[in-house]
Amino acid sequence: MHLTHDQERRYIRQMMLAEIGREGQEKIAAARVLVVGAGGLGSALIPYLAAAGVGVLGIIDSDRVELSNLARQVMYETGDLGRLKVEAARDRVSELNPEILINSYPEALTAENAVRVMKDYDIIADGCDNFATRFLVNKTCVALKKPLISGAVAGWEGQVASFNPAHIPASPCYQCFLHPEAPEANTCIESGVAGPLVGMIGAAQALEVLRMILGSPALIGKLALTNGRTQQQRIITIRKDAACEVCGAAA
Repeated sequence: MHLTHDQERRYIRQMMLAEIGREGQEKIAAARVLVVGAGGLGSALIPYLAAAGVGVLGIIDSDRVELSNLARQVMYETGDLGRLKVEAARDRVSELNPEILINSYPEALTAENAVRVMKDYDIIADGCDNFATRFLVNKTCVALKKPLISGAVAGWEGQVASFNPAHIPASPCYQCFLHPEAPEANTCIESGVAGPLVGMIGAAQALEVLRMILGSPALIGKLALTNGRTQQQRIITIRKDAACEVCGAAA
């Protein structure tokens, strides 16, 4: 994809990086990324991907903007109250970077629509807030052999991991790390959440998406954990579960 003069001016600072350059920017412009969830994580993830020049950005979410969202979902403003998040997000991102294509899906991701929505994207970034959807996203990514960047935040704790089913059997999937029968972990609805930490994790997801596009992901089969109280970070390796019902069967 040939970059115009205006695009070169817009992306010049990231194109100065040896790992990106013109070739990398053209890869970013040709990429198609779907973001699942336009809440706290999406509020950082979506604008950063748009600003970086991801050519086609899909956003799926069925929720509307509520007053309690505004302390952490900084993509929205008071005037957006009651609006569908995907519509408000599309408007904000269009102002940020009118050169990219935005596909908005004002619906929940379900077993009935997951393949239809996800099949035309190169990378899936999951910023949803419930485990049922996370497991569905993972299962569909494995079936479609789509890379998955997963993020989650609750309280003062945040995490990011990435998986690439194209690397199976060498790489684990999300369900190798967390089994559906495991006890339901806390979400921000039950435990609250520190708003800036949500932005940190969403931005970390965006960075991993860009690394994935450029062919140098850092977190394949790894989980990056951030403690917002202490600012401590650590990365652990996720072991592939040979008995995994999702990727084990696909190996």
